[in-house]
Amino acid sequence: MSDALTPTFAKTSSGGDLPLLSLPQTELLTLQTDELPVVETEPGLHLQLLRLDLEAGRWVVLVHLEPGTSVPIHYHTGTAEVFTLKGRWIYREYPDQAQTPGSYLFEPGGSVHTLHAPEDNTENTVMLVSVDGANVNFTEDGRFHSILDAVAIKHWFQHFADEQGVKARYITTGVAGYTETE
Repeated sequence: MSDALTPTFAKTSSGGDLPLLSLPQTELLTLQTDELPVVETEPGLHLQLLRLDLEAGRWVVLVHLEPGTSVPIHYHTGTAEVFTLKGRWIYREYPDQAQTPGSYLFEPGGSVHTLHAPEDNTENTVMLVSVDGANVNFTEDGRFHSILDAVAIKHWFQHFADEQGVKARYITTGVAGYTETE
């Protein structure tokens, strides 16, 4: 087993042992978002990939929407959390509940909606989005379009980053494989 995955006693900042085991942490996993590429994945839709956990199906992205941009109607298989940093957006199904800077939105699994940045926005909308599970996307006439989950995002994002000639950096979590006790 790798030392990085071997639990050890947690310590105080002065080196004293705490009465619990934890995985060793040798550095903070930090990204400077102003240094990350913004990758266009669809016209008007740009992403900064922050974290993927392929095994747990979790993904965290900064979404940048140009005014007038919509994301297809989709069904969430798990929860989603959205914190609006800049701009304004709505779900077409809830037009009188605009999300603005400082808005925190929790979406339970099973939610269905169509995200839209209104045409009259004067700036791009930026949102921190954390999703457990997948978005099952549909066309406007109700036909299946695609599934967007952590595995799909990994390949989709890499494709567009390569196409645009940018190098992406993001945090990954989860470790697959065999574990043997010692």
